[in-house]
Amino acid sequence: MMTKVFSLSTGKKRAIKVIWDIFSLICAALLAFIIRYGLSDLRVGTAELMHIGSSVLFTLAFMAAIGHYRQVIRYMSIGAFSHILLGVVFFAITLFALRYPLNSFVPNSVPFIAAFLAAIFIGGPRALIFTTSQLQNYQLREKCVIFGATNSGRNLASILKQSGDLLPVAFIDDKKQYHGTQVLGIPVMGRDSIPQLVEKYDIKKVLLAVNNSNIERRKELITELEPYALELLSVPNLSDIVSGKHKIDELREIKIDELLGRAPVPPINELLSTNITNKVVMVTGAGGSIGSELCRQISLLKPAKLVFFELSEFNLYQIENELQKLHPDLEMVAILASIQDGELVRRAMKEHSVQTVYHAAAYKHVPMVEQNVPAGIRNNIYGTANVALIAAECGLEKFVLVSTDKAVRPTNIMGATKRFAELFVQGIAELNEETDYAIVRFGNVLGSSGSVVPLFTRQIKAGGPITVTHPDITRFFMTIPEAALLVIQAGAMGKDGEVFVLDMGDSVKIVDLAKKMAHIMGFSIKSDNNPDGDLEIKFSGLRPGEKLYEELLIDDADTKTEHPKIMGADETKVPFSDVLMLMDQLNEALFSKDESLAKTLLIDAPLAYTPAQH
Repeated sequence: MMTKVFSLSTGKKRAIKVIWDIFSLICAALLAFIIRYGLSDLRVGTAELMHIGSSVLFTLAFMAAIGHYRQVIRYMSIGAFSHILLGVVFFAITLFALRYPLNSFVPNSVPFIAAFLAAIFIGGPRALIFTTSQLQNYQLREKCVIFGATNSGRNLASILKQSGDLLPVAFIDDKKQYHGTQVLGIPVMGRDSIPQLVEKYDIKKVLLAVNNSNIERRKELITELEPYALELLSVPNLSDIVSGKHKIDELREIKIDELLGRAPVPPINELLSTNITNKVVMVTGAGGSIGSELCRQISLLKPAKLVFFELSEFNLYQIENELQKLHPDLEMVAILASIQDGELVRRAMKEHSVQTVYHAAAYKHVPMVEQNVPAGIRNNIYGTANVALIAAECGLEKFVLVSTDKAVRPTNIMGATKRFAELFVQGIAELNEETDYAIVRFGNVLGSSGSVVPLFTRQIKAGGPITVTHPDITRFFMTIPEAALLVIQAGAMGKDGEVFVLDMGDSVKIVDLAKKMAHIMGFSIKSDNNPDGDLEIKFSGLRPGEKLYEELLIDDADTKTEHPKIMGADETKVPFSDVLMLMDQLNEALFSKDESLAKTLLIDAPLAYTPAQH
């Protein structure tokens, strides 16, 4: 019944409140007379009835004027009950004041009794409805805990208590002086209380209200909370809240980057600007994971012009549209083409007087390239050769090849073709003095297309299972923004085809990554020790060309550079004449559609390529 009443229109609900108040005030006055005189000696005539009616009308008008009928009963505050108190006091005053002009007989005790009864009749049902509604609301809303009892946490709790689907039942804070106290009526507890809170309230979410902590402290906190398998949500950055970009209750999911990421090393500004500021820069593969982030970082460094070279129409539109909004004054050119089309590459470089090229275009998905060997060879080897040769022909200042750790002792076609591309760039660098060539090699980036992170995210949200190829498989990971910044800086240092390797930190077991991702999204993993877990991990076996671990160096030798996160790789080069001869042989194999011969040529080439046997 209450639900039906709540669903009525505002006008109908307001009419019900007015009618109830009229009834309450009249009953309160009559009952006051009965209490004063008793039923046997009741003295209520026409004058007294007119007196009561007039007092009721005046009181209703007063209560309407002070906003009493604009209150929503389910969400009443202390102020709303003060309106009722003012109303019944006004009712008592009118009962006193109208005695003389209306010549009615109202003893002094009647207004006091009537006011007391009116407060009960008017406020009682409202308090009952409010309490019932709040109790129902409490039962229906999902309980959560807030980590951090400082200003951000208090502001968040205050907003959530008023409305929303989440209801905070406790603050968790590491400061022991807060433990045992209450903030906004919510108890503050230590981290060791989380298991009891989970059991008592069926907690599934922890809201992080510690956005002022540094990256390392935040990573440490997320790492410590991750094993609880509670969904971690965070308030927006303080700067976004202050600027009005986001509200404090606009919670966002914790990304795996925040768990695996690291504190960024301040960039060397000279390395960032050397090949970009006031120069015409072209990025191939501009719509890809690395290419698009390179474009974002480059656009911040004020190039004279930014040329997007991309084969995917959708990806090209996405990055151009994004950066046009952010940098309306920057001249941008979007070229929809393949790096295998030498004439279009040449026209782009000449027409726009390109000075720097970041070559990020490549087929990179290992199983896909393994199944499409000719396409991988044409794009990754001949496409790179096109861009590198035309860069020399057009007299560009800088060419930077974005390479991969899979080029080190490759076990798949993708890695072999990328290593071949490295050898080609090294070779042409020795023959060309006008253009500086550099190669930057790094491992996986978190969240890139085709990586395990978006795949695991989809599988976790779908309820599992999470598929991992092998229980022992490991990979290096880096965030996309960090990788792009380091590519730009490493590229600035290279001149003669040097290979630079980015410090990827420690390798990560993929099965551990899957567990951590599930935990911070609020799911537990099924195991022998936890048969009732939410998600199952299934091992599907290594894919074609996949190896258990990746390496960044071929000859296990590296040299320090001026940047602590960039190493120079001291590796053996192959004579350019040998590289060209191999390319001719590969071209003949592709022309004759002899895929087996093409694979054999790659195996026999000085690439250290040994196909994986599974």
